[in-house]
Amino acid sequence: MIGDIVGRPGRTIIREKLPLLRKEFELDLVIANGENAAGGNGITQKIAQELFISGIDFLTMGNHIWDNKDIFNFIEEETRMIRPANYPKGTPGCGYRVLKTENGIEVAIINISGRTFMNALDCPFKTIDEILDKLKNIDTVIVDFHAEATSEKKAMGWYLDGRVTLVAGTHTHVQTADERILPNGTAYITDIGMTGPVNSVLGIDKDLVIKKFINQLPVRFEVAKGPSQINGVIVNIDTRTGKAQKIQRIDIKEI
Repeated sequence: MIGDIVGRPGRTIIREKLPLLRKEFELDLVIANGENAAGGNGITQKIAQELFISGIDFLTMGNHIWDNKDIFNFIEEETRMIRPANYPKGTPGCGYRVLKTENGIEVAIINISGRTFMNALDCPFKTIDEILDKLKNIDTVIVDFHAEATSEKKAMGWYLDGRVTLVAGTHTHVQTADERILPNGTAYITDIGMTGPVNSVLGIDKDLVIKKFINQLPVRFEVAKGPSQINGVIVNIDTRTGKAQKIQRIDIKEI
């Protein structure tokens, strides 16, 4: 699972490095958060296809999903993409999907958004309960919890321990070093990080962000240039039980 892809630099390093990673680690399934893939704001159909061609099997999203209006042209038809499930009923798109890997394993992927310091969506805890009730025959369940507060992410990890395979936090763009297997077999990490420019502020040109902090005036943010990184996690799963066996952080930086 790959952390938030930011703009062209994030897409470029995915295109260059992901095929090698897939081969090196013999990956069966690659999931990435793509909500910042189009210039740091949302995603387009063309960019989604670019990421699929680069080796990503499935895309999750987050609070920036609607930033590029092209999303409305394809989100209903694209079966390899989901948005946070706790948006109100009637919102375009789907919050979870079940797919089959090439070796025939059924995997459910759920996207959920936090509410602390985020948009006031439906309760993520109650929403995921409702989804899991529909997935009782699926052993392997992957959750992208797109949230700001560490406490909310930690609470979700404990809440889902033993009920899902992986709870991976996204959104903050800073990889945390707290990956572990929880007591009942769920892999957990507070944030898997960012795939994009290294010398930046969360992927954005650092000078523009500093200027905004100092002047408190509107600034047009631009994705930073320079060397990039891939952040993410690799999880080994016992597909007979859906339990995680190992979680390993990935942090690859261009020189």
